[in-house]
Amino acid sequence: MTDSLLRIVAIGPESTGKSSLCQSLARHYEGTWCPEYAREFLLRHGRDYSYDDLLEIAKGQLALEDRYADEAIRHWQGHRRTPRPLLFIDTDMYVMKVWCEFVFGNCHSWILERIAERRYDLYLLCHTDLPWVQDELREYPDPETRVKLFHIYHNTLIHQHVPWADVAGLHEERLMSAIAAVDAQLTHANT
Repeated sequence: MTDSLLRIVAIGPESTGKSSLCQSLARHYEGTWCPEYAREFLLRHGRDYSYDDLLEIAKGQLALEDRYADEAIRHWQGHRRTPRPLLFIDTDMYVMKVWCEFVFGNCHSWILERIAERRYDLYLLCHTDLPWVQDELREYPDPETRVKLFHIYHNTLIHQHVPWADVAGLHEERLMSAIAAVDAQLTHANT
């Protein structure tokens, strides 16, 4: 057995169940999940963010991810339910890139550099087929924008080298397809 952490990222537009999916997967595998730092930042500083705020959010996201990565390894060492420790991550630097470019038409070079150097093992692309849930931080409830953002994420994933899987359907169906993708990645990672 190895203690090499598997990092699995849920990405996609707002209100596509990324947080719920990460929580459910962490429960299923007795793993750890890392929440989205942007939510904490925006609740603290307000919804009126700037281009430079997105860089601060990106840095906060990676710091949070690193903290949860250490926790995932410690947790796994005490339980070892899976062959390797698992960290389910709600958001990564691809999300930050899409956010920067969609809102401001540009992306910080720091974010692009982190995309090039950070290692992930699987992406779960969450479709827009869940009903929109409004909250105080979400910005794009209209179906056209949600679909446009989904296609940006899809295009991003098909042009990078990390395995990825579509996650669609209602909650149980969505979870089952994500579990199948994670199981396949666990099998592949241990051969």
